[in-house]
Amino acid sequence: MQNQSEENNGLKSDSRYPLYFRALICFAAAGTLLNSINWSSLLSQSALLPLGMAVLLLLYIPAAYRISQRSTPEKREEFRRWLSFTDALLIGMAMALANFNLLPSLLFLTMVQFHALTQGGGRSWFEHNTALLLGVGVGYLVHRPALVVNADLNISAASLIGVFTYFCCYAFYMHKQISQLRSSNEKLSKEQRIANIASYKLSRYLPKRLWRAVTTGKDKEIVTERKLLTVFFSDIKDFSQLTEEMEAETLTRLLNNYLTEMSRIVAHYGGTIDKFIGDAVMVVFGDDQSKGPKSDALRCVAMALAMRKRVSEMMQEWYNQGISHPLQIRMGINTGYCTVGVFGTADHQTYTVMGTHVNLAARLESAADPGEILVSHETWAMIKQTVMCRDKGHVTVKGFSTPVKVYSVTDLRKNLGGQQSYLEEHAPGFAMHLDLDKVRNYDKEKVLRALKDAQARLKSKVII
Repeated sequence: MQNQSEENNGLKSDSRYPLYFRALICFAAAGTLLNSINWSSLLSQSALLPLGMAVLLLLYIPAAYRISQRSTPEKREEFRRWLSFTDALLIGMAMALANFNLLPSLLFLTMVQFHALTQGGGRSWFEHNTALLLGVGVGYLVHRPALVVNADLNISAASLIGVFTYFCCYAFYMHKQISQLRSSNEKLSKEQRIANIASYKLSRYLPKRLWRAVTTGKDKEIVTERKLLTVFFSDIKDFSQLTEEMEAETLTRLLNNYLTEMSRIVAHYGGTIDKFIGDAVMVVFGDDQSKGPKSDALRCVAMALAMRKRVSEMMQEWYNQGISHPLQIRMGINTGYCTVGVFGTADHQTYTVMGTHVNLAARLESAADPGEILVSHETWAMIKQTVMCRDKGHVTVKGFSTPVKVYSVTDLRKNLGGQQSYLEEHAPGFAMHLDLDKVRNYDKEKVLRALKDAQARLKSKVII
């Protein structure tokens, strides 16, 4: 409501400006005509014509105001143009009836040019000058003025006062308009900052594709469709038991840390987080900015391997913080055609992925051992040349009438063999994670000393 009121005030101010100009120039022209009259011969034609024109100019001011007030919003611009045309026409006639007195004529001509250019540009300038010349022609035919240079200050005073007042008023008007524009720009910038912050906050709750559609006004283009997707599920083994054993604050901090790290990895590999369900994470590849089914499947498996590695590192970090309970994740991946789109009611809707292949990915995650990544045959067929997998045969999963062929992901083929860059080993009282890609050259000697020291201590220790 406030914005609408400010907008209405701005429109009223813009519509009043031509009225102010009209009143000033008509008063100035009327004053100039009255000063040019020889009052001793008032009944002569040379006196009656300027007097009548002065009266016409004074009556024209309220008449034009009433006409502009009664115009409908649709025709307001058309009425404004005709009134401006009439303004210039009357000024031209007044110049002729004032015998083309040099100074008033130049001042009136300047005012008409300035007003035309500031209000309507080239088109308005052409219309105003056409009307001005037409008025001069009509006045010349009626009055036949004497073309002499007249420097009478009594005649020029009214026009000088009118022009001075006009430019002072216009300067005040422009200052007011600039101040309003500056205020509007500041308010718009503030609203833009608030909108950007709100948009950023919204991006944390919506899938990237839906967020872009909503922020660009294309949300109606989101339709329910079938797509070939790779779906990923993961959860923490025995998380329910963990909630009973740990303090709520510690558990909350641990879970938020875990989900933050997993989300960072998802973003790195270009996945879309569909939802968090407690400790469970559902990620989709292929819905947003897909690079092809094979690339989607490879990126999904690479993401799962990165998650498994990061959780192993986090377990050591949590252990150093006093959290001794081992956290192990299970992961399941499946590729197939799914239904993706907006589901729900008119009051509440959600953007998600549904279908049999989504359910299978969730079942594979439940069937996986701690730290294991299970993939379906469809996913394996797309990644087998890049990822080493172990055939686990068929497993029976809930909701499917026939056993499902599954594979356990070992690692990327480039990380296996003699050039293996990542080593991991666990035993009671021992944990080692070696990622050669992350070891800096200046830390190499420090790592070697730590390994030698651990080896020496372990050899000298008598273990019963």
